Amino acid sequence: MTLTEQNKNQNVDPIYLPFPPEDPHEAAKTEMEIYARFMRHLRTVPCSRQEIQILTAMQFVADMMVLDDAYVAKVLVDLGLRAPRLAFPEMYLEFVDAALMRDGYEIGSANRDMVELKMHWDAIGEDRLAPFRRAYPTLTEGIFIRV
Repeated sequence: MTLTEQNKNQNVDPIYLPFPPEDPHEAAKTEMEIYARFMRHLRTVPCSRQEIQILTAMQFVADMMVLDDAYVAKVLVDLGLRAPRLAFPEMYLEFVDAALMRDGYEIGSANRDMVELKMHWDAIGEDRLAPFRRAYPTLTEGIFIRV
């Protein structure tokens, strides 16, 4: 039985939306603002694919608050967002993949929420070797020559 056949038997929702911060006062003011803007904009995205809706809402929040897309994704994952890899910005995926390759005691290793996100990706059947499949652009001879 292959990995994808095994995962077809499990009843795992591919997307879990985040919860609001536990302390919505001064300590978590930025997180609450990110959460509120994300949830508000998520309903208005005109797309039928949930992964694209989540990615678009993250990018909207990052643009409106003048933050990095990866930081917004990190805050939402820390608040409980679980979604397929397609729903996250590339910079955040690179960060998570690099953190997951470190041991738990090293500086820069994955926190609890990143490990749970990786477990969620495994449960929904995401490619386990995706961190190793990166396309690196290279300059080849003849790139500026018409053929």
